[in-house]
Amino acid sequence: MTKTTSAVRDFIDSYDSEPLAYQDLGHAIETICCSKPFRNLLLSLIDAPVFSEDFGREFASRGAIKGLSACRKLRSCLNLSLKRFFGLLSDLVTAFDMAAGVEWSTWAERIYQSEVGSQKLLDVLLESSNGTFYRELAARLVESDPHAIYPTSSYRDSQGYVVSTDDDQIVEAVMTSRTFTSIRVLENVLNPEQHVLRDMYIASGRCVCLVDQNVERYYGEQIEYYFAHHGIRLEKLIYRAMEVDKGIHTVERMLGDFKRLGVSRNEPVLIVGGGVLTDTGGLACALYHRNTPYVMLSTSIVAGIDAGPSPRTCCDGFGYKNLFGAYHAPILSITDRSFFKTLREGWLRHGIAEIIKMAVVKDAELFGYLEQAGADLIDTRFATLDCQPGEEISILSQKILGAAMRSYVEAEYDNLYETHQCRPHAYGHTWSPGFEIAAGLLHGHAVAIGMGFGAYLSHRSDWINQAEFHRILRLISSFGLSLWNDVLLDQEILWSAQEKMVQKRGGNLVAPMPKGAIGQCGYLNSLTRDELMTAIRDYQTICADYPRNGLGIDPLCKDVGLEDPSTVAHHIPLASVESSEEAEGADEAEVLTGATSAGR
Repeated sequence: MTKTTSAVRDFIDSYDSEPLAYQDLGHAIETICCSKPFRNLLLSLIDAPVFSEDFGREFASRGAIKGLSACRKLRSCLNLSLKRFFGLLSDLVTAFDMAAGVEWSTWAERIYQSEVGSQKLLDVLLESSNGTFYRELAARLVESDPHAIYPTSSYRDSQGYVVSTDDDQIVEAVMTSRTFTSIRVLENVLNPEQHVLRDMYIASGRCVCLVDQNVERYYGEQIEYYFAHHGIRLEKLIYRAMEVDKGIHTVERMLGDFKRLGVSRNEPVLIVGGGVLTDTGGLACALYHRNTPYVMLSTSIVAGIDAGPSPRTCCDGFGYKNLFGAYHAPILSITDRSFFKTLREGWLRHGIAEIIKMAVVKDAELFGYLEQAGADLIDTRFATLDCQPGEEISILSQKILGAAMRSYVEAEYDNLYETHQCRPHAYGHTWSPGFEIAAGLLHGHAVAIGMGFGAYLSHRSDWINQAEFHRILRLISSFGLSLWNDVLLDQEILWSAQEKMVQKRGGNLVAPMPKGAIGQCGYLNSLTRDELMTAIRDYQTICADYPRNGLGIDPLCKDVGLEDPSTVAHHIPLASVESSEEAEGADEAEVLTGATSAGR
């Protein structure tokens, strides 16, 4: 057991619960904060190696992963308000001991509702009878660990070292940056009894929230009620977030809204929507103060298992997807399938493509889950329509979302800043960015075509056998996703897409595709123009034997009520909508929860 988990356990075993019931809140806080068990715990939290892999594994071995995020945030506990501190402490204790957690949660509720809750923990400690000890501790931390005493972000730290010549005319430096985040698959997040969002914003007393205009139509009142119920002021900013809005003009408008509202650099913005709002809102947060944290509440499948937890924020530019961007992961990403019940079939189908992606190259078990669930995933909206919690499709839906999320995060966060191009989660995304907009395709259908063609190239290279190749194509086709589109016959578009991707990937093609077996990944790095076009023609012949000649169901943006990105000018600014009344002017065909594509 590590020093930190031992300290938590010792604190739970030795703390005196009597002060938690004192009527005099000031006396209770003084008694708690001046106790030896509390001080020992505090010192252990400050000293915790929160970015260590062993640290996370120790919590997992203790069955206390639910408390890991709280423990990591408590590393900078001296800088937290009493509300935030005791809320996190109750989460940490609960992960180790449910009964003790109830006592500390009740105590935290008292602090939430008190006037003293906004005081900073360090200020309270300095005024306590142990003030001298904490004053000396604070002075030491300024030199030894400034992240613990004056953090800009509780979620990051950085280090570096330099060497130089004697005359300092040559200086060489190495810099490192570490960050942590949390990913949750939850149900009914906007139910007031669900406290995840409340606990995130109650300390600051307000929530600046970017909302997809389509989400606002269905859930705007529920969002307002949730925060009003918890006494948290909501600053709601509503944006249209269709694929054609994924431009720098949208990001600029968000930045203007942040400035108008005075968003601070340690105040997490809440983003509620699908893939486009995820990408543009995340980029705005990355640019504002160079690092404004954000919480992602994903309302679409694409956002929920791909764009939402992704550190790659972006917008389109000059007719090419995701040309502008920054690496900026959310501090918390939430996927809630209850939002899926308002998605129509075209959006479910489009999102499932990103799950298939991870299954083919990363998780064979997930591939099996998808085969088992089949079209029921779409018909039941991931078991949110006409289903009971214990039904097989409901259990499968939970397994699929969880496995897809884990597989994606494992691949993405091991290469956070895309410092190398061995990226399995880029499967299906080698040629598709070049033809998606030109063909007016939904992102999921473009990726599905890329996956099918990639599987063919893999089989052509003897990386997978014929049975596995057709198993992949059958799975893609079974969800009504595209295997083929005639845009692939345009040699200039296809070769240009490959050339641009080589530029983007540091001079290499590095096209991920299944290798060895389903659930494993390899990388194709050489494909001439002639080889590419020959393979395309052969692949077209194979697709002709599949349902609909390999064509998808409602594959185009216009098929699901969206403007065609191939014909709409991307430079035209589209104003953000400042109220739900203005949002009512949206075309009914566009009113779909998270009706946006991501383009990862």
